[in-house]
Formats: sequence, C-alpha cells, structure tokens
Amino acid sequence: MTKKRVLSGMRPTGPLHLGHLHGVLKNWLKLQEEYQCFYFVADWHALTTEYENPKKIPAFSRELLLEWLAVGLDPERSVLFIQSAIKEHAELYLLFAMFTPVSWLERNPTYKDMIRELKQKDLATYGFLGYPVLQAADILIYQAQKVPVGVDQLPHLELTREIARRFNYLYREIFPLPEPILAEVPKIPGTDGRKMSKSFGNAIFLNDDEETVRKKIQTMVTDVQRPRKSDPGDPENRCVAFQLIKLYFSPEEIAEIVSACKAAELGCVACKKKLAERVIDGLRPLWERRKQLEEKPGLFEEIISSGNERARKFAQKTLEEAKEALFGSKWY
Repeated sequence: MTKKRVLSGMRPTGPLHLGHLHGVLKNWLKLQEEYQCFYFVADWHALTTEYENPKKIPAFSRELLLEWLAVGLDPERSVLFIQSAIKEHAELYLLFAMFTPVSWLERNPTYKDMIRELKQKDLATYGFLGYPVLQAADILIYQAQKVPVGVDQLPHLELTREIARRFNYLYREIFPLPEPILAEVPKIPGTDGRKMSKSFGNAIFLNDDEETVRKKIQTMVTDVQRPRKSDPGDPENRCVAFQLIKLYFSPEEIAEIVSACKAAELGCVACKKKLAERVIDGLRPLWERRKQLEEKPGLFEEIISSGNERARKFAQKTLEEAKEALFGSKWY
C-alpha cells in the first residue's frame, strides 16, 4: 500500500534548541518510519517577520538542514528541501489568494496573537496577513493527507482545509483535506523558567559545545524555596530543571532524584551536574554526525539538491492539474 503523505516545515530564524529537538524533531523521526514525509525549510515564511534583515536567512537555512540531518532525518526516507527552491509553491499561493476571502485571514487567532507578541516588529503587511494562504499552498501542492501540528495550530490547518474545499467546489476535486497529527509536545523550559526561546536568551542550542551546555544548565532556576542543601526540596512542583530531568532520566532514576531531593540528600548544584552530563550524552551523537557532514560539504549539497528535485517533481504535477482545472485546458 502507498504510504500516506506528511508535510511539515520550520522557519529558519535562528539556531535550533532543545525545545525544537523534543517538541518537533523527535516526532518527525517517528513519522518517517510510517509515512512518506516532506520536510521543508520555510524561508519564504521567515520573510514575514524578518523582512528587514533577510540576508541572514540563507545561513540559517543551511544551519537548519545540517541540524535535521544531524538529528537523524534520513534523506532516503524523507524529502528534505528548501521552500524557495520550489517556485510552484508561490504560483499555487497566488492562485489560492485569488479566491480566499480576507475575512478568513483576519479572524485567524494566531495572526492576532503574533501581532500582540511581536510588538517590536511592523507586521502590518500583506505578506504577514496572507501567510496562512502560502501555508495552504505548501501543504496542498504535495497533496499531503497528514500534517503534524500542535493544538494552537489547528486553526491554520482548518483554513487550509477550507481553501481546499473551495477550490474543489469551484473548479474540480484535486486536493485532499489534510488531517492533523496531534502529538503530545513536552513543555521545555528555558534556563529562566519561561518557554525555551532564542528571543528570551534562555535556550540550550543543539550546536552549543559541552562547556556551554554545562554552564547554561548550572544557571537554571531550581527550587527557590530551597536556599540550602539541608532544606528539603519539592522538585515535582517547584523546580524548573525537573522538566528536563524527566526527559533524560529513567523512571527509576527520577524516583531516586525526587526522594533524595525531598530528603535533602541531593543538592541542586550536584543534581544539575548530573543533568548536564545526560544532556551532553544525548547531544554528542548529533555533534558527531554534524561534524561528519561539515567535513563533506559536497555530500551535504548533493542531499539538498536531490531533495529539492524530488519535491519539485511532485509540485509540478500538482500545479499542472490545478491550472488545468482552473482554465479548462493545459496552460503554459
């Protein structure tokens, strides 16, 4: 049986961190075992918020692809490509824009949230308002049946489904209605307790070296109600670092840490030292694979070129079908 197709992407706006690893990439690794996966660098999407400084996007795009490969995404099983290399995305986006009501875009809750959160940026642009239409083109040009999303992204996917329905109704049924793959995304706190983000300066990046990882984890907020080691702690309810401990230790080890902390037998400094070594052990295979890729730049370029070409073949076929449905004959 033909595997169902999955589409997902990331914006190249900076280095990846542990939040990306545990919140997205580990899920992508599982999906490539079961689905035909298309993963793309959404560099056009990055322009919606980074249009004032676009020259950094190519370097971030390369960094993103290197990290994906280092994490273990397999270019034989997943199509890895760059959005702007596939011009068909832009053409389908244009066609969809012609019949998408402005009211659909203005009521998008994520649009309103980002306007509030990114007050330092001027987002009153046509591109930012219309980015869900480009997102729909990204998904539908590969006729993806599944899209991994968080709960907060469901309105975006529903808009994609509405655009597909409208096209199918007006012209001819071409596009599937993609369904969400909802995965439980662990909350990864940064060193200060807020959500891990490069914008907050609290992230542990995948390309940090060992010493940097150790230093960052030692600065993590622990139990503020436990100023001395002799005070009993409550890691499950009061310790930020405990969220990472749950990801890097076995259930038996976690139980021992909790017991020792509550009994004032394990201090926060020693506990964070243990955590730092576990995080480093988890990142070391990524660092090694990345080093191998950097030592073979020709291989890296070949992987990306091949991924772009595979994606282009799918996109060209879908675009031809869409234009024929629109205009009633083959269109050049």
